[in-house]
Order: sequence, then structure tokens, then C-alpha cells
Amino acid sequence: MQHQIPAVILNQTIPRISEEDLRASRYQISAFLAAHTVYELLPESGKVVALAVDLPVKQAFHILAEQGIPVAPLWDFYKGKFVGVISASDFILILRQLGNHGSTLTEEELETHTISAWKEGKARRNGQVDGHGRPIPRHLIFVSVLAGPGDNLKDVALKFLQNGVATIPVIHSSLEDGSFPQLLHLASLSGILKCVCRYFKHCSGSFPMLQLPIYAIPLGTWVPRIGESSSRSFAMLRPTSSLSSALNMLVQARVSSIPIVDDKDSLLDIYSRSDITALAKGRAYTHNLNEMTVYQALQLGQDSNSPYEPRTQRFQMCLHTDTLLKVMEQLANPGVRRLVIVEAGSNRVEGIISLSDVFRFLLGNIPRPQCSEETAVLHTD
Repeated sequence: MQHQIPAVILNQTIPRISEEDLRASRYQISAFLAAHTVYELLPESGKVVALAVDLPVKQAFHILAEQGIPVAPLWDFYKGKFVGVISASDFILILRQLGNHGSTLTEEELETHTISAWKEGKARRNGQVDGHGRPIPRHLIFVSVLAGPGDNLKDVALKFLQNGVATIPVIHSSLEDGSFPQLLHLASLSGILKCVCRYFKHCSGSFPMLQLPIYAIPLGTWVPRIGESSSRSFAMLRPTSSLSSALNMLVQARVSSIPIVDDKDSLLDIYSRSDITALAKGRAYTHNLNEMTVYQALQLGQDSNSPYEPRTQRFQMCLHTDTLLKVMEQLANPGVRRLVIVEAGSNRVEGIISLSDVFRFLLGNIPRPQCSEETAVLHTD
């Protein structure tokens, strides 16, 4: 198993396993996922919030903020079905559009501008037209990556990776035509990974791949060496950087989060797409985002009655010497979507590992999609 060596471990001995052992480990994990279904992800009880596609964008934004959720499935009353999701990525694109010179969408229009109108407008801006140059009809615009409770976990994991989404609604209908669907759950890769860890944890000694340190395998995105070009950009920002620069970087670099570091590149915090919903507090999204710093934006998510302190619960760290199994167990915790790789002692950022990175490696280096959550417009039937 050969891969480019991260800059941080050039002087360390790199443990290796044979290609045969690697294939055997991947086969066992793949077989496990194929033999288990989404039913195993369903909680005994819980609440799932869904929004109507004709809801005003501004109201949807506030609902997500009040519920503390970054994504919600969309229900189309006209079609009588769930047609996709609205996510933090949509609100990032909306705020960027609001901030663009000459934008036709004003803050006041968010009162009446519906989710469906926003999705249709995004399709036109992305050049989504039919063969005659007409905008794609509404019924073809919404992202329709869905799963059923009987789907096997391998197929669902591949849906995540191939479509570049972070959440997949689990829908069930007792009728053959799929009418009167029930929304059961919002599936995530962390839930699937939790099943994998629970099964393989006690027999990890039989899987050498799981005992490898993460620096020894092609996993995640690492800070490039000086003068080295990288196929994947690694973005970091200072607390004093403007919020608009953070939002632009999230979209342009096509990443879900950005480490916030000091002048020595030591980790202070992390700004993620889901943090955008905090701007609903006090209608902060009406402010000039060029004048708001990342630090100020992150403050909005804090309890206003408590002083600012390092928010270790907001992000999780790991060391480049941690084993793959240890990293998997951390990522399997609810709400954890990525780990920032830091240097022991200094917390200097060395890289970042996401849930999708882990699954691409476990399932055989699945290629990344051409477009992901922030740009995808997938067709329904």
C-alpha cells in the first residue's frame, strides 16, 4: 500500500501491511455492511423536522436555528412526497448571493422567497437547463438521495460518497406505489460507522489495517510540505478573518469546515457549514459579512451569559500516531463529522480527516463526486 507521505512524519518509520491483508480487511468490512440494513440505524425514539418546499427561506433558516439542526428534509404537498433536503450549504449560498454587488435578492425578499423558488433559481445560475435551453422543471430540481429502512448499509454508504451529501432521509411507505411515505430518520455516515466499530472492535487484532497509524495510510487531507503542490487544498483562517472570506472558502474549496488557527497555526476553533444557522440569532445575517469576523460569528453560537472559552466540544482532535480504529471510534460519536490532526503539545494543525475520507478508504478508495452538497442538483424520476 503506497501513498504520499505527510510532511509531519518524514523522519518516522512507516509500518506497512500487504496488499493481500488490505484487500481481506476491506472485503470483511464490505461484507458486514452488505449484510446489515438501515433498520439498525433507527433510534427507539426521536424527532425529525421536515419543511414544506413552499416555506419562505427566511422562516426555514430560523426553524433550523431554533431546532439546532443543520439540515431538514423537504416535503412537496403537490407531489405528496419527500423531494430532498435544505441544508446549511443552501443558506451559505443565499448569504453569498445577498452580499454580491447587484444581487436581485434582498433581505426583505427572504420573507416571501420560497425554498422551491431558491432551488429553481440555483438551478438556473448553475446552468441547469433542458435541451431547448429552458430551465429544468421544478419536479427535476430537488436532490432526491433517499434510503429505505430495508436498504443495506453498504449501498447507503456508497450513496453518501457518490452524491457528496452528509444526510440521507430514511423513508418508508407500506404501499407499493410509495404513496403516503413516512419519514423515519436522517441517516449519517457516523451512524453506519458506529455499527462497524461495534462489530469489529473486539476482533480488531485480526485486521492489521485497523491497527495502522493514520499517517501510514492514504487517509484525509494533510498540510502540504513547503513547495509541494497538493491535489486537495487545505484551508485555514485566523479568528480575525472576515466571515465572508470563510463562506467563500467553504464554497470555493468545497470543504465542510475550516480550522481557525493562531499565528503559529495552532488550533483555536473550527468554522463549519452548520455554524451558518447561528446568524439567525438577532438577524445577524442582515449585517455586512465583510465586517463580521469569524470570531464574532462563532460567538453567536455561544451562550450569551457565559464567557468565551475554548470550545473543545465543538471539534475533536487526533494525533497522526493514532490508529485507524481509534480515529473511527471518535468519528462514530454523534455529531462528529471530522477530526483535526494536530501536533502533540502545540496543537499545530497537521491535517484533517472526515467521515467520508474514512469510508472511501474502507470501501476501496471510492472517487470523489464531481459536485457535492453545495453545488449538486440531482434529478428525480
